[in-house]
Amino acid sequence: MRCDLIPGVKELLQDVDWDFHGGPHPPYCNLVPGNGEELNYLGALRTKIVRDACETGKYNGIVLLGGAEPGFAESREVGREFNIPVTSCAHSQMHIATMIGAKFTVIDFPESSCRLYYELVILHRMTHRCASIRNLDIHHAKPGQEGIIINNERDKAIRGEPSEAIERAVRESIGAITEDGAEVIILACSDSYWIKPFLRKQLFERGWDIPVLDGYTCAIGLCRFYIDMGLNASNLMFPSKNPKAARTKIVF
Repeated sequence: MRCDLIPGVKELLQDVDWDFHGGPHPPYCNLVPGNGEELNYLGALRTKIVRDACETGKYNGIVLLGGAEPGFAESREVGREFNIPVTSCAHSQMHIATMIGAKFTVIDFPESSCRLYYELVILHRMTHRCASIRNLDIHHAKPGQEGIIINNERDKAIRGEPSEAIERAVRESIGAITEDGAEVIILACSDSYWIKPFLRKQLFERGWDIPVLDGYTCAIGLCRFYIDMGLNASNLMFPSKNPKAARTKIVF
């Protein structure tokens, strides 16, 4: 993942003493997860990594990278046990988007990922703020994968060559603005975060001065906010095993 291509990441970490964990090695393969089953494997393994990090006593915040955020809720529960805030990309993007625009559109790929992100929108109770999810019909680099590959498009863009991924992102973003009512654009997959500066520039040149959010800067920025404000998830959201007080009813 090319964090160096995303404006703002380095700046957010300049005064932070931080470590990076490359993530678990799931049993199915060491590739980008492509469906819910593979995400479930990752979620369980990532939660164990979060617990291990909390138990070291070295950290006051944890950021989970990756757009589909497997194991996020469980990791927040673990972090709450140690009073360590845990943030993740999609959750952070959606909440920040609602503070700077009435509705947001998600730009994602491929179709299987769109379905997973659709479920995240429901999980995070954002159905009334999500204008749409638009699919670029681009694919991750996997053995035997045909069609347009996102990593190849990134390399073209870096070399200054035309990129179909950027062209499609611009087209779908303008459609989201003019047809769906979006006021903020979210890039769903971490493999697409490099598109952010290119997309932002081309939208601005066409007269659309709207925010484009990537998950890394949103998740890191929100984690820093939690730490600075002394905040964490409510103990009622993730009740401890032996609470001093307990509710007798939860209403909807």
